[in-house]
Amino acid sequence: MSGNITWQKSSFSGGDDNQNCVELAEADGQILLRESNAPGTIITTDRTKLRAFLLGVKAGGFDHLVG
Repeated sequence: MSGNITWQKSSFSGGDDNQNCVELAEADGQILLRESNAPGTIITTDRTKLRAFLLGVKAGGFDHLVG
């Protein structure tokens, strides 16, 4: 994985750098996801799988997990 990774926070996390949130980046053709409070744990996926996941979230497919 390349050394210079630029992480992007959700606009929902607010402007404060102390806000914990999910961050995304792209490196070497992969999409990387991490939680800002656990930056050493990184999940990798690709654009197709991330798109399918986001469409599922938008459609309410995971609402039962958040109460």
